[in-house]
Amino acid sequence: MPLPTASDVHVNRPLTNISIAYIQDAANFIATRVFPVIPVDKQSDVFFSYPLEYWRRIKMKKRAPGAPSEGAGFAVDPTGSYYCSKKALHHDIDDDRRANADNPLNTEKSVTQFLTQQALLAREQDWATAFFAGGLWGRDYDGVASSPSTNEVLQWNDASSTPIEDVWDAKETILQNTGMEPNRLVLGYPVYKVLCNHPDIVDRVKAGQTPGGAAVVEESDLAKVFKVAQVLVMRASEETTLEGTSTLSSSFIGGKKALLCYATPMPDLEVPTAGYCFTWRGLLGAGQEGNRIKRFRMEELSADRVEIEMAWDMKQIASNLGAFWDTIVA
Repeated sequence: MPLPTASDVHVNRPLTNISIAYIQDAANFIATRVFPVIPVDKQSDVFFSYPLEYWRRIKMKKRAPGAPSEGAGFAVDPTGSYYCSKKALHHDIDDDRRANADNPLNTEKSVTQFLTQQALLAREQDWATAFFAGGLWGRDYDGVASSPSTNEVLQWNDASSTPIEDVWDAKETILQNTGMEPNRLVLGYPVYKVLCNHPDIVDRVKAGQTPGGAAVVEESDLAKVFKVAQVLVMRASEETTLEGTSTLSSSFIGGKKALLCYATPMPDLEVPTAGYCFTWRGLLGAGQEGNRIKRFRMEELSADRVEIEMAWDMKQIASNLGAFWDTIVA
C-alpha cells in the first residue's frame, strides 16, 4: 500500500503569525521634523513679519548733555499668509471581501495602514517640493564632477572634495547676513551614504571611537562635525512607475541633495525661522497635524469607505536662512 504524500496530510492555508507589507517606518519621513509644526484653527490666515534690515543697522549714537536721544523705527510686513490645502484618499471595503477574508487578514487595519502610508508619502513629496529644490534659498550650490566655478562645489563623492568646508562656508554666510547660525542639515539618503564614508569625516570621527573598533559614522557624528543641532536623513522612497507597469523603479524622495537652514526650536512672536509647516487642526475631528481618518457606509456600493484627509501648507518664511546643494553627489 503506498505511503501518504505531503498533499494527503496537509492542506496549505494562510499563516496566522506573519503577513508581508512594504510599510516604511514613520522615522523615514522628515516633513514635520525639520521646521516647526504650527497647528492652526483656520484653513487660511495671515501673519506679520519684520524686514531684516531694520533690526541689523546700528542706529545708536552718542548723546550730548541735554540733547534728545537718537530716534529709530522699524517696518512691519502684514502680507505673510498660509493656506492649508486638503489632500484626501479613500479605499472601499466591500461586504463580500470582508466576509471572505481569511485569518490573519485584518482588512480594516491593512486599509488604515495603507492610507496612512500614502498620506506620509504625499506630505513628504510636498515638503521636498516646497523646500528641497534649487532656486528657493538665499544660497544655491551645484555639485560638479570637476573644476567647480562660481556657486559650484566638487561633488562630495570625490575623495578630494571638501564637504566640511562647504557647509561651514554656507553657515558663515548665513550667520553674517542674518545673525542666525543654521542648526539643521537635511540630507538625501545618497548624500548621507557618501558623507558617512568620506575620508575627511571618517578621520574626524575615528579618533573618538572605541580603540580597535570600526569608525562608524552616525547622524549624531555628522551633527558634531558640521556643528548643527540635528542632521536629518530623508530615507523615504517612492515607486515612480505607473500602476500596471511590469518593471518597477523606485527612487528616494530626497534625491542627491542637501539643505542647511535655521529652524527655530521654539516658535513665537518675533522669532525668525526658515520655514513652518502649518496644519489645519480646526478641521472637524482633525489632530494636531491636520489629519483625520473617517469610516462611513456607502450603501449604494455595499461597502464601507475608509478615508484619510490631511490639510497642510509647507511655507518658506525666510529664504536667506537656508543654503541648498543640488546634485551634490554623482
